[in-house]
Amino acid sequence: PPPPSKMNIMDFNVKKLAADAGTFLSRAVQFTEEKLGQAEKTEFDAHLENLLSKAECTKHWTEKIMKQTEVLLQPNPNARIEEFVYEKLDRKAPSRINNPELLGQYMVDSGSEFGPGTAYGNALIKCGETQKRIGAADRELIQTAAINFLTPLRNFIEGDYKTITKERKLLQNKRLDLDAAKTRLKKAKAAEARAASEQEVRIAQSEFDRQAEITRLLLEGISSTHAHHLRCLNDFVEAQMTYYAQCYQYMLDLQKQLGSFPSTVLANNNQSSSTCAPSSSTTTPSASVTASLSSISNSAASSSFVELKSSSGSRKARVLYDYDAANSSELSLLADEVITVYSIPGMDSDWLMGERGNQKGKVPITYLELLN
Repeated sequence: PPPPSKMNIMDFNVKKLAADAGTFLSRAVQFTEEKLGQAEKTEFDAHLENLLSKAECTKHWTEKIMKQTEVLLQPNPNARIEEFVYEKLDRKAPSRINNPELLGQYMVDSGSEFGPGTAYGNALIKCGETQKRIGAADRELIQTAAINFLTPLRNFIEGDYKTITKERKLLQNKRLDLDAAKTRLKKAKAAEARAASEQEVRIAQSEFDRQAEITRLLLEGISSTHAHHLRCLNDFVEAQMTYYAQCYQYMLDLQKQLGSFPSTVLANNNQSSSTCAPSSSTTTPSASVTASLSSISNSAASSSFVELKSSSGSRKARVLYDYDAANSSELSLLADEVITVYSIPGMDSDWLMGERGNQKGKVPITYLELLN
């Protein structure tokens, strides 16, 4: 026969197993009876319930914001997975060329092949170098956002919230134990059984109260999580602001180098356009870009357009740049020609109707200068 010490250990293990199984079973029975409405249930107090729902809400939205920020910073899902795997292995992901850098490389290579001495080749090289600089700014944004914004969010999901979930599960178990003990007390008939059940309820109640307090303290930390995430959000906004400011500056410099959009036209619409209006072979500014630039430089002109839009009359207008009609409802324009313009009800605020002889169609107002 096995020695007594070994018997005691075996006996203890069996008893522990039986006790654990008994506890698990009593919780399962209590849970089922509650679901069927056959047993009473101790409700958490309103404060604790509020804290629990705030924690759940925080976790739900933090996860959504974190995942979508990852998509924004790295649209390529394969690259995202690769970076995540390397991060888990505590190794740096191999540096992969990003889209602006690749486009920049193609532009520089093609410009070199067409000949840096040609207008097109020279412009391609300049554009390519700018795209590469934007690619570098891209990298910087991703790195800064990952450190200052994504990491703290992920730490909350994978750290604090996991602890909260664990303690909350423990609280749920303590509640089931308490309610199971209360049910047994109700069913106890003999005085001795009642005394034992009352003692069991007291112990279960104190364990439940202690666990509720631990859970509450953890949940109250959610407010400081919000404060921390607010600081991280500010850092992210600053990183984006830096990135967009850099990109804007790079494009501004490039525009000056290419000379495709003369500032003199914007500074003074009355100046002769022959020196600066782009020909159809150069890049014609898009209506939206022109709109934003015109609105900054010439609010007086825009107010006269507003007057024209609100009246039923027509005005003469000089065309500032060539414009190719996108469809049959639009009218193509040639820089420096004079056309008649007027508004019709329900028309988009950025457009007017233009007439040249018997031809007519929509024209973008940002390509026009109204004549007195």
